[in-house]
Amino acid sequence: MNVRDVPITGEPIRLGQFLKLADLADNGAHAKDLIDAEEVTVNGEVETRRGRQLANGDVVSVGGDEARVSLSD
Repeated sequence: MNVRDVPITGEPIRLGQFLKLADLADNGAHAKDLIDAEEVTVNGEVETRRGRQLANGDVVSVGGDEARVSLSD
């Protein structure tokens, strides 16, 4: 599976924000729905906390789409 690097400026970023930034969710409500339905994994484990703080290198997956947090200067 192909993992896309999604550049962010400054850590940390919360899971709900990252889902929108990585185009894995259309908006905040969609991100919340995906998380509540347990369709989101972080580093291979189901994550149910929208406020989960992500770090550089974390891989977020939704329905086969994967995006990696990539810290940029």
